Formats: sequence, C-alpha cells, structure tokens
Amino acid sequence: MTLVLRTTDHTTEPAPVLPALLAGTDPLLHLQKETHPADGPGATRCLSHPHELALGGIPVMCSRCRARRDWLLINHGRNVWVCCRCGDQWLEPEISRADFDALIGTPDVTNYPSVEQALTALGFDGAFAGTYLA
Repeated sequence: MTLVLRTTDHTTEPAPVLPALLAGTDPLLHLQKETHPADGPGATRCLSHPHELALGGIPVMCSRCRARRDWLLINHGRNVWVCCRCGDQWLEPEISRADFDALIGTPDVTNYPSVEQALTALGFDGAFAGTYLA
C-alpha cells in the first residue's frame, strides 16, 4: 500500500492572533515589581545605621562634619558607600556585600524610585547636617 498525499484548492485562514500586551504594560507584573523588594546583583539597597562604625578597629568619621554615627549605607553590587547627614558620601572598600547583608536585621523594606529620592526621604541629602536623629 502506498500513501498518496492529496492536495486541495481549499485554503484555510489562520486563527486570529490576539494582540499581545506591550512589554511592561501588564498591571499585575507592575504591581508585583512595586511590592517586592529589589534583590539580585543589580539592586541598590540602603540601610540606616545609627551606631558608630569601626573598620579594622578604627572608628569611621565624616571628613566634612566630623560625625561619628548615624550613617546610611548604600549597597550596589559589590560596593558599599557610606553617607553622612551632611550629604558627604564615600565608597568604603572595607565594607563588603557580606558585611552589609550581616547588618540587615529587619525585613522592613521601603522601595524608592531612585537613590536620590531615598537620600532625600531618609534625611541624608544635607538637610540635617550636624544633627543626630537616632
């Protein structure tokens, strides 16, 4: 027995394709992104640290205002920056990402659209220069 393919002149139209949502317009994905804390290697995280910091036994002091406590630590990738209330900030190579993770004690997370808005909201933009809020 031989299989013979039959051809026909009858054409079928493809099923209609539903329009796909543009990337980033799904409201559920947008809500999920807003309510989950940023994580992963590309995330920028901020941590308020009201106590003194000692790196290698030497207390950290702001070079601009001489503050010794009430810091904001910012972690992005492997780097950690230290921010003072006077608005001064510097990259601190002595603090690793693992050290930053060890300092996180509470799971309370507030997401900010940018680092600049986080600095303003948390009072580390220079508005409280010379003031300890702890």
